[in-house]
Amino acid sequence: MIDFTRARADTPGAAARAFLDSAGSSLPPTVVTDTMIAHLRREAEIGGYRAALERQYELADVRAAVAELIGAAPSDIALSDSATRSWSDFFFAVPLAPGDRILISRVEYASNAIEALQRAEATGASVEIVPSDELGRIDLGRFEAMLDDRVKIVSVVHAPTNGGLVNPVRDVTELAHRHGALVLLDACQSVGQLRIDVSELGVDGLSATGRKWLRGPRGTGFLYVAPNAIDRLVPQVQDLRSAQWTGAGTYRSAGDATRFELWEHDVAARLGLGAAVRYLLGLGIDDVQTAVSERAEYLRAGLGEIAGVTVRDLGDRRSGIVTFTVDGYEPTEVRDVLAADEITVTVSFAGSTRLDMEARGLAAVVRASPHYFVSFDDLDRAIGAVRRLVT
Repeated sequence: MIDFTRARADTPGAAARAFLDSAGSSLPPTVVTDTMIAHLRREAEIGGYRAALERQYELADVRAAVAELIGAAPSDIALSDSATRSWSDFFFAVPLAPGDRILISRVEYASNAIEALQRAEATGASVEIVPSDELGRIDLGRFEAMLDDRVKIVSVVHAPTNGGLVNPVRDVTELAHRHGALVLLDACQSVGQLRIDVSELGVDGLSATGRKWLRGPRGTGFLYVAPNAIDRLVPQVQDLRSAQWTGAGTYRSAGDATRFELWEHDVAARLGLGAAVRYLLGLGIDDVQTAVSERAEYLRAGLGEIAGVTVRDLGDRRSGIVTFTVDGYEPTEVRDVLAADEITVTVSFAGSTRLDMEARGLAAVVRASPHYFVSFDDLDRAIGAVRRLVT
């Protein structure tokens, strides 16, 4: 069980507001900001290269911590500056030719969909949408019917940005692998709030960010690459970190996920990411998952009892993302009214998940995402503020 008093003390920003936006950019624990600030000060004293050398073991531990969190080996992890960068690096490394097929789901995130369309346009491949079932999840039966040997990559969003749905990743992976397709998991909204074991999920790649449920700094992310997939991938950009210049006209890519890393990076931010992951591991991801689920379900239940409020989450298994609309109010108005009461939520617009939102006739939804450091009093404040809007 999580020590709530300690978690709250470690999160000074939570004292002044009900913070319900960990799906956007969460509040970091004090150890994260202290780690980053200390390193920046050290850089100012002795220079960036020497300061980084002093922290070489801590920097190596960032990769080890991430690997421990998702059940991988450190050599399977490439650190980056964002989930988008990580997803793109993997996706653009998959060789494609005319007639090849790219499959995406109905809850695909806009950045992924745009890059899929861009890649299809450049290579002559096609982008096809996997239908959802009556609960909003990937429809496994129709997905299986779509598969053939021309499907080269399947993009799966684990937990979409616009609602509490959680997709059945393992089932998708097993079906895709029967036809030799690679599976790339967008875990941007699941890493840090749900227990993830890549050996259980069986995915070939996984992308995630540091700033959301991991409570790390902005400008951080990582990519997991399965060892048996690495030789099928040709990175579009490499440097002396990801490859070796072996002769005047030759080079050799790294044999593990390092082939997706670049030399230059924000050392302070990377150390902050490591501190965030180690903090999470100290709490225990299973306890975090339970605490987040309890808070999300409490909030859904409270909002669902208010006449004029509609909870919009799909799925049978749900994440910590709670979305809703209020009759007579634009989602942006709800967000701003709550902000005036120091209640932080955000808005998810159709442009981020166009396929799903348009299919459901939604232009936008209010999004609340309570992490384990949020109190039930905070949730009651949010529910009360929404109730006052419609009474």
